[in-house]
Amino acid sequence: MYTEFETYYQGIYGSRWEGLRASLLKPVAATAYDEGLRIPYMLDRASVLVARSLRLPPEGIILDACAAPGGKSLVIASVMGPGLRLLSNELSNERRRRLAKVLDEYLDAEQRSRVIVSGFDAAAQGRKRGEWGRFGGILLDAPCSSERHVIQNKKALEKWTAARPRFLAKRQWALLSASFLLLQRGGTLVYATCALSPEENDGVVSRLIKKYGDDLLPDEVDFTEGEKTQFGRILLPDLAGGMGPMYVARFKKW
Repeated sequence: MYTEFETYYQGIYGSRWEGLRASLLKPVAATAYDEGLRIPYMLDRASVLVARSLRLPPEGIILDACAAPGGKSLVIASVMGPGLRLLSNELSNERRRRLAKVLDEYLDAEQRSRVIVSGFDAAAQGRKRGEWGRFGGILLDAPCSSERHVIQNKKALEKWTAARPRFLAKRQWALLSASFLLLQRGGTLVYATCALSPEENDGVVSRLIKKYGDDLLPDEVDFTEGEKTQFGRILLPDLAGGMGPMYVARFKKW
């Protein structure tokens, strides 16, 4: 399975793969984020860029659709105005408990009072017409291949097959299409993964554009770090100072 992993990603990145692979084995470029928090929280600098790329309305409710372990929710909560509430959602019971603990520890009482923790399946939520247009902004940091974790974990590496990105892309599409339905008109949708595979990144976004192109406007993110892709940007640790991997694309709903 190790050979299959290597063959798959070398097929995508060619001669770059050797250096990219080496960078994935090094520590992530973490930062002690402390803006508006009780105490600093350590997270990948790429995660800060992604969370800050969500355009926040002055009031209403916004959604962090797959919020655990909580770093991006902390960043959003630290900068959102008093008229906003944040729904930090996590389907997994165990990860949701960890999420709530992080929010309790790092946010002050006033901030915490405006952050609600929930545990619904965001993909299934999109099938409920009564929920459509509920949120003024949505961050979807979707479950993904997480190759940085895989390459550092012998058991995960041995189990890896090329079917994994394909399987995850189906789940990502379900989450992304549902998020678009849950978004208010005029709201911003940010899609992110920590995946290397274009199948999980631009490939998923291309389906959104194909299905809802008349109702969405691509909105290039504000930061210049990383590399442009067809629909977004990707930060890869070999060329982004150890940040990432992190893919991000941003849209506005007409």
